[in-house]
Amino acid sequence: MKVALFTTFRASRKEQLAVMLDRIRSGFAEAELEPSVTFTASDAPTPGFTSAVTRACKRFPLLQEFHSAASMLPGGDPVPMISNGPGSPAEGREIDFETLLAIAQGVPRSFPFHGIAVHFRNPAFGAPLPGAVLAPTQSPGIIVGDSWWVNGRNRSLMALSVVETDDDARSSRRKLPALPPPVASILAACGKAAKTIQVPLPGFDGAPDTLRAAQADPEVAARVAAIVGDYRSRLTEVVAAASLPHDLPPSLEALRETPLGTASGPKRPALAAAFKPLGYDCRGESGTFTLRRRTDAKLTVELSLDVGTWSNSLTASYHVHGLGFTARLPLPPSARAIGSMQYPIGGPDRWARIVANLAALVGELDRSFVPAIQAASGPAPDWYQPETRP
Repeated sequence: MKVALFTTFRASRKEQLAVMLDRIRSGFAEAELEPSVTFTASDAPTPGFTSAVTRACKRFPLLQEFHSAASMLPGGDPVPMISNGPGSPAEGREIDFETLLAIAQGVPRSFPFHGIAVHFRNPAFGAPLPGAVLAPTQSPGIIVGDSWWVNGRNRSLMALSVVETDDDARSSRRKLPALPPPVASILAACGKAAKTIQVPLPGFDGAPDTLRAAQADPEVAARVAAIVGDYRSRLTEVVAAASLPHDLPPSLEALRETPLGTASGPKRPALAAAFKPLGYDCRGESGTFTLRRRTDAKLTVELSLDVGTWSNSLTASYHVHGLGFTARLPLPPSARAIGSMQYPIGGPDRWARIVANLAALVGELDRSFVPAIQAASGPAPDWYQPETRP
């Protein structure tokens, strides 16, 4: 079975785009691998902005053969772009890397592209995933992105590599195979990894798209879906069984009781104190928090909490990740808030009560829902972790 590894690296906007590209190209050279380079750079999807594409084509006339225009939205205006990627009139045509570096040196001042992406590829990173024609980032390699945003430029740096493990993944007790040394060397040149996401592809050889390739055995998926449907239909009963310690009001009533400008204070301390005894770690600092634990069957249980920034409201969900599936349930913070999309956090006292209620509900799901999912799915291999961070 093949496993796709998506590794995201810390990418600073302080590093010039050209410097980052040159650093990665040097990493390939030091690993004695020659990359093929695909690039796409486009203007804004709405008129009224300076055309970086026009400027670049005027400065580098050879870019005219890479020039095209396509609508980003149904019925929208055509957006000028230069590219040698899929759909381009110059698809697959190489561009001199020094020219690409010169273009990158002008981003964003001389060439204020709305978005630019550069993809370094080599067969050492693994075979392309199904559906790669529709999503170029599904082709293994190193992908650098730089784009406009309201608060400045966004910079991204990620790698996609594909490794192969035992066909009978559920009985495999080994770690994933190590990446080829040249690939590992290039990843080291990319800098510090922020996280790696595993996407097992049990149906890689036969499925025409990545979604189907990553699905669990159909019988397992059906059993898991039946359990999720049962719990969702009985959510009121499940919440009652959890014996939540605090009777918090419905969402609208809680909102009316919350004075404008109410601050809830730091949120992580209460989360860590409540969930560490349940075996969960806690990551996050402000707008979102992720809490995880692994079961004896190597499934990953995850709590996803969006606490907002300016909104100061909670959206919470409970996930059980297994090989090729995720079982999801909402986490209402109150028996009287079942069905609410968001719940006002209010001040520190209410936040403490919300966390206590969530801990009680999670404890109930850990006792009943998780064992049911494990019985339906069986164990995952030792190596499987949906997301890892250093």
